[in-house]
Amino acid sequence: MTDATRAPRERPLSPHLQVWRWHITMLTSILHRVTGVGLYLGALIAAAWAVSLASGAEAYATFKAVLGSPIGKFVLFGMTLSLFYHLANGVRHVVWDLGHGLDVKSANASAALVLAFALAATIAVWVIAGMTGAL
Repeated sequence: MTDATRAPRERPLSPHLQVWRWHITMLTSILHRVTGVGLYLGALIAAAWAVSLASGAEAYATFKAVLGSPIGKFVLFGMTLSLFYHLANGVRHVVWDLGHGLDVKSANASAALVLAFALAATIAVWVIAGMTGAL
């Protein structure tokens, strides 16, 4: 038999955002999770696209009208940003898994690089889309 008592023990408290000083790697960690959830929602949009396409011309026209609205374009811009951010941060994690870039200076620099890449790639895609008439 065990000598353990059944009395509840005090559990350690998790660190809260009020305890930790904000830094860029904390931001990128949170954004990685948020963009992952956003990409799941984007998968639902892609599924709705496929369903509307299979449902006929009228349903597809309605779908295009919704995504072509200002709110729809805003959502698509956010999805593009999420995609590029999640991609770049995933590559960053692969580099970390290989044992590189784990010191504070390198981690902060790679975090800034990920944010800059995501923003630049998103803007480039949307500018190209605008120039080709896709918007």
